Amino acid sequence: MRAPFVKYSFWLLLISVILLFGCRDQKSHGLKIFHYNEATGIASLDPAFAKNQSVMWAVHQLYNQLVEVDAELQVKPSLASSWTIDPSGTVYQFTLRQDVFFHDNGCFPNGKGRRMVARDVEYSFRRLMDPRVASPGTWIFNGKVDSLQPFLAINDSVFQLRLLKPYSPVLGILSMQYCSIVPKEAVEKYGPDFRRQPVGTGPFRFVAWEEGLSLLLHRHDQYFETDGAGRRLPMLDGVNVSFYDSKATEFLLFRQGKLDFINDIEASFRDEVLTKRGTLRPAWEGKIRMQKHAYLNTEYLGILVDTLNPVMKGSSLRLRKVRQAINYGFDRAKMVLYLRNSIGTPASSGFVPAGMPSFDSSRVKGYTYDPRLARQLLVEAGFPGGNGLSPIKLLTIPIYSDLASFIAGQLAEI
Repeated sequence: MRAPFVKYSFWLLLISVILLFGCRDQKSHGLKIFHYNEATGIASLDPAFAKNQSVMWAVHQLYNQLVEVDAELQVKPSLASSWTIDPSGTVYQFTLRQDVFFHDNGCFPNGKGRRMVARDVEYSFRRLMDPRVASPGTWIFNGKVDSLQPFLAINDSVFQLRLLKPYSPVLGILSMQYCSIVPKEAVEKYGPDFRRQPVGTGPFRFVAWEEGLSLLLHRHDQYFETDGAGRRLPMLDGVNVSFYDSKATEFLLFRQGKLDFINDIEASFRDEVLTKRGTLRPAWEGKIRMQKHAYLNTEYLGILVDTLNPVMKGSSLRLRKVRQAINYGFDRAKMVLYLRNSIGTPASSGFVPAGMPSFDSSRVKGYTYDPRLARQLLVEAGFPGGNGLSPIKLLTIPIYSDLASFIAGQLAEI
């Protein structure tokens, strides 16, 4: 068995910083190109493998799903203009838009993108479940959809999804990048190379990808969405993604106007840009625009407590009171304030992030900093003052080393 996660964690805010003078070099050439850097790289442009943020962001520019989620986490139409749910709650019928076209690509006759139809939805969902594809997103439908006829294209504009039993989160799940609609022609033409030859319906089409160097996307001229004034989207001519693995280099490029956006600030520059309260310092006001959004991410320590595992033999962590002492033994609020410049929310009300609808601090009482109680729990566990505790190793990666050092330092004082 696995232990409940040690809920020392803090919930994150997604901080995005936008250069107020972005795209300036390209405007002189009549093009509006948006530049951003992906320090972690991109493993695939196949939506069936959109399992992390770097892939999801790129896939989001290339593909669409039946539905999407707005800023308030409400499901709204995308490729589907409307849908109905039968009284049993197991049959969802989607009416598709008639003005959606795939990107121009050599997989189509004469290289011209065709209209997206219901059979493309059926194919995409069946492909996601195909064990030969081995998508990490198979969990979306496994054990939830009808075993005989889960997906059905009734005609070109109507698609039907059948569930085994009512499952209310299904619409939100269908907004995930895993559920992007792909054309069969492209998958069959490119085979395994589809990961780097994407063809979708999204606002941008694929141009070139030099792995580790740059990814180029160009606006999809037949894209179906418009803005509130009825102007056809996207407004940009293209997107250029670089892959510098150093966050410090990324920030310096941003500072020089060579990047239009960064979604975090490298730790060594954070105090230069932000106050401890997470606001822009006066020297940066008017030069960049900072946006903060609830980010559905929780950072945590996982503890193995499988007593049958040989590595747990003699481990103090197998004892609940020792794990609870760890939870009470460090100050989440101070950690977020000083190490993250208030970009985050201390997880003092359980594991669910504050951006989720199920978050309820009035009903869920988590762990707060209480060194006195932590010491008492160690006494009750048989380790007064920590005497007799077996060594506890905290393994992490470089970007979390400051958090790990902070936690270790405070626990050493218990």
